[in-house]
Amino acid sequence: MLDNIGEKIKELRINKGMTLRGLGGAVNLSAGFLSQLERGLTTISVDVLQRISEKLGVKLTYFFHEVKVKNEKTVIMRGYEKEVYELVNSQFVHYHLSNNITDKDMVPRMIDILPKEKQERLKGYSHDGEEFIYVLEGILTLVMEDREETLFPGDSAHYTSQSLHNWGNNTSMKTRIIAVGTPNCYKK
Repeated sequence: MLDNIGEKIKELRINKGMTLRGLGGAVNLSAGFLSQLERGLTTISVDVLQRISEKLGVKLTYFFHEVKVKNEKTVIMRGYEKEVYELVNSQFVHYHLSNNITDKDMVPRMIDILPKEKQERLKGYSHDGEEFIYVLEGILTLVMEDREETLFPGDSAHYTSQSLHNWGNNTSMKTRIIAVGTPNCYKK
């Protein structure tokens, strides 16, 4: 997948008449790093890819192929098997943390929440089930009923989804969480 992202960046950059140095300066990366990225020799974080996509005039989703939910029946999922399975509003990048979600009651996910250009007050919503969230990186804003809480790395919350709730990133840095919820909409 990284080769493909690098190739897409190079194609867009060349089509826009940009040099490696020009693009690098615009997104605060070295030309050498971008060259390695374009050749598939290094990795890139989603928040940096977001900056590149904005400069190249495409949505972040342009770089990801559509990923189908895996229906493998293996118990273990290796870190290198994780793939983006959904991108919501160019802000929430979802990764499944299981190869076997179609016959389970809960859905484990890792979610990268990218910063927004403009901060908005989070509005709570409710649905059936329950949720557990654990903050790995960054700062998460959690709304429960009419209260707003700030969660830091290592903090967690476990609640019934029938309560009015929501969460988001009100900072200028990426936030990464583990979210486990029920019901499982992928269950067959």
